[in-house]
Amino acid sequence: MRKSFILLGITVSLLLAIQTDLSAQARRRTTNTAKGPAAPVRVGSVTLNLGLGVGSEYHGDYYQSPFGMKAAVEWGLWQAGPGTITLGAEAGATFSNGGYYDDYHSRTAIIAMRSAWHYGWKVRGLDTYAGLSAGMGFHHRAYRNVNKYDNNEVIGVVGAFIGASYFVAPRFGFNAEAGYDITSFQVGVVFKLK
Repeated sequence: MRKSFILLGITVSLLLAIQTDLSAQARRRTTNTAKGPAAPVRVGSVTLNLGLGVGSEYHGDYYQSPFGMKAAVEWGLWQAGPGTITLGAEAGATFSNGGYYDDYHSRTAIIAMRSAWHYGWKVRGLDTYAGLSAGMGFHHRAYRNVNKYDNNEVIGVVGAFIGASYFVAPRFGFNAEAGYDITSFQVGVVFKLK
């Protein structure tokens, strides 16, 4: 009999906790839509986006279309008008092969800081943004023909980008970004970590 009361007490406590959490979530949803756009990126948010696409050309020594990939993480730090300013980091690389005899290879690996202004346009799940980046790249180029040539250098890099994410779930969405950054154009996925 005593075990039955303990189980009943635990069950009632769990049901009350679940009901309280659901009520709080409903209040947050109502509050968020009443204050303006239902933007996924707000002060306190942490996002991670991963993308593949066309790489940016560094030093103008790329042949054909360079391939690029990038990962970026951003923290929502400040409210700026109707949007949010984020600060974060990005890392990625751009690769190119080609030349007259397919004997030329160029690649640049980059690590950089980035900052962007995010705005949701009153469309639930939509996040649009524009920003700047600055960091350093490790640039390598090589000819593999009769006259072998290898060159490595560290270069300063700056970038500018615009992008959009659409969250199909509270913590997952799709992303596209364009500009002169690690990639000229990329598509990928975005995760809301916080």
